[in-house]
Amino acid sequence: MRLLVTGGAGYIGSVVAALLSAQDHEVVVLDDLSTGHRDAVPAAAAFVRGTVRDDAAAVLADGIDAVLHFAAKSLVGESMAKPSLYWSSNLGGTLALLEAMRATETPRIVFSSTAATYGEPDATPIAETAPTRPTSPYGASKLAVDTALAEYARMHGIGAVSLRYFNVAGAFADTDGRWYGERHDPETHLIPNILAIAAANAAGADRGVQLFGDDYPTPDGTCVRDYIHVADLAQAHLLALGACTPGQHRIYNLGVGDGFSNREVLDMCREVTGQDLPATVGPRRPGDPAVLVASADRIKAELGWQPDRQLRSMVADAWAFTRVMA
Repeated sequence: MRLLVTGGAGYIGSVVAALLSAQDHEVVVLDDLSTGHRDAVPAAAAFVRGTVRDDAAAVLADGIDAVLHFAAKSLVGESMAKPSLYWSSNLGGTLALLEAMRATETPRIVFSSTAATYGEPDATPIAETAPTRPTSPYGASKLAVDTALAEYARMHGIGAVSLRYFNVAGAFADTDGRWYGERHDPETHLIPNILAIAAANAAGADRGVQLFGDDYPTPDGTCVRDYIHVADLAQAHLLALGACTPGQHRIYNLGVGDGFSNREVLDMCREVTGQDLPATVGPRRPGDPAVLVASADRIKAELGWQPDRQLRSMVADAWAFTRVMA
């Protein structure tokens, strides 16, 4: 198949593009490199530098069998400060993409959605039937895209799947030994931030890790999150690609159904890196729920997806990527 991967120079998009290329699909990556990296685009993929709003139509006109859509703004804090940017980029850009798909009769799309669509959960694990009450423009804009996908499926026969991620971690090495991993600026995720401190300390620095809040109603007082390896996540996209049914929009959660506290993550980073990594505790961050854990029963039952990489693998692979990039 000939596939368009929007945002394919970013963290998750590049891993998906690499897996698709390894399966002999013809991959075209569209990315404006505002947050992505040109060297993260797989060597076998064609690259078009541009935006979804302005350039997707021309790429689709050349003939594309399906779209995997990762291009988006994704920082919760930034979305609170610049909501119009998130509505314009995430919803506006996707609507332009969907219109281009309709005009070119491109039949399928897999969308990178988020657990942020649920907001503060009433109960965990969170199923796809849980109320959607996003607490940020980021989550709200992603939920609006899910709604648009349902409408385009109903009105225009597009087959669409939304994958709602929980906490993605780890890195991926292809058969040539090329690594793909997280390189956000600013970095807001716990594991890469801890490992960056470990790398700096290995080079002679003396830095510590800050945790936010230790008075949550959890076993050790720190937040609990559901972590999923980026390679397992990428495999779910390949399965979702085959599950795009004309006229239907499906939603699946992606998580492992269990969680790790911030202290447990820190302990695993200490174990993998062999460093002490002293920690201090600051105040809670506003809006951080105590526990976010997914129910992924639907995608397991309907598509046969099964994540099989544990927290140790996530941290070890992310550490390998950190050292390669140092």
